[in-house]
Amino acid sequence: MVAQSLSEGPTNNVFFSGKKKYLKTAAVYGANSSGKSNFVRAFQAMGFTLLDSVRLNPTESLHYYDPFILNENGPLEPSFFEVVFSSNEKTYRYGFEYNETAIVSEWFFQVLQTKEQVLFIRDSEGITVDDAHFVEGVGKEDQTEKNRLFLSLCAQLKGEISKSVIFWFENDIDVLSGLSAWRYEDYTKKLLHDNDEKSIDMRDLYLKLKLGFQAVATREEKVVSHRGNMEYSRTQVEVDSIHSVYDNNGQIIGTTSRPFTQFESSGTQKVFNLSGLLFDALQKGGTLVIDEMDAAMHPLISQQLILLFNNPETNPHNAQLIFNTHDTHLLSAKILRRDQIWFTEKDSQEQTDLYNMMDIVFPDGTKPRNDSNYEKNYIAGRYGAVPYIQD
Repeated sequence: MVAQSLSEGPTNNVFFSGKKKYLKTAAVYGANSSGKSNFVRAFQAMGFTLLDSVRLNPTESLHYYDPFILNENGPLEPSFFEVVFSSNEKTYRYGFEYNETAIVSEWFFQVLQTKEQVLFIRDSEGITVDDAHFVEGVGKEDQTEKNRLFLSLCAQLKGEISKSVIFWFENDIDVLSGLSAWRYEDYTKKLLHDNDEKSIDMRDLYLKLKLGFQAVATREEKVVSHRGNMEYSRTQVEVDSIHSVYDNNGQIIGTTSRPFTQFESSGTQKVFNLSGLLFDALQKGGTLVIDEMDAAMHPLISQQLILLFNNPETNPHNAQLIFNTHDTHLLSAKILRRDQIWFTEKDSQEQTDLYNMMDIVFPDGTKPRNDSNYEKNYIAGRYGAVPYIQD
């Protein structure tokens, strides 16, 4: 998400933090089974492994170990994760390697202007802590079980720097599945029912996209369940969509309401279900990573969701959106800069190659131009990352 030195494209698509320029959105294209979803799952696996580490018993296996099995040594090799991110105006590089039973290595650096400051390094010899710059880790090296991340232990013991990293994984980055958007329905309903600033923005989006209803209304509903001879009750939020009622001359004569999830289309429900976390990220300046964002949605709606992040008026806190898509209508210099466009393609050993449009060099030595027809060139196979279908 670090912007390259380009003077092209929509100027709103980038922002400055300190002296560095960053991208607000990035799109990943590729054929089916090219690795796009695994790219998204990597964010999820890294976060889950870190957040789950504190709950592991010393003899437990690591839950999210999923080695690459198509290489003869793959099942024997540890999985490697690393992320560079900013939190509280500081930039860190954190990573680890692990197999099914143990953390093989772990490292944590603070990224400064011209160099990196080591905070701690863990390898087969043990854990080495910088006493001056990572005081919260001093004396805790021998308290770390082999299946537990050192950063997780330091955070649990009230380490401020460690807690800021945990906070970033827990609150500042969300990984969503566009194919399972129903998972986020209850969160969106709750936000609407709270009727705060986010709720107003969400309602405005529904009207702007003209999804077919005039408004939405929330209500609390009591749900009763039985377990044996015991009765339990709880209150849940439900949403109704409000539609106009017309006479035979097409004039509006009133309104009617219907349960949202029963009455609205799957595409409309998807926009609704995602909207809570979209506006949550926009309000707090977080990062959203969405797999199959465009599934069941019209291309113009996908475009509007991207514009929410690129527009400084709707994204004043510089939230970021990374998404996988097959929607080639978004491949336009009017919507995305070249450095915002990524591709995934399998190599001859079925490993995924993730590359940026700016990495492409054509046989004549030139790179893709910003006045090119990105969509036409992509479909024609000039950028790779397309399915090759046998005749």
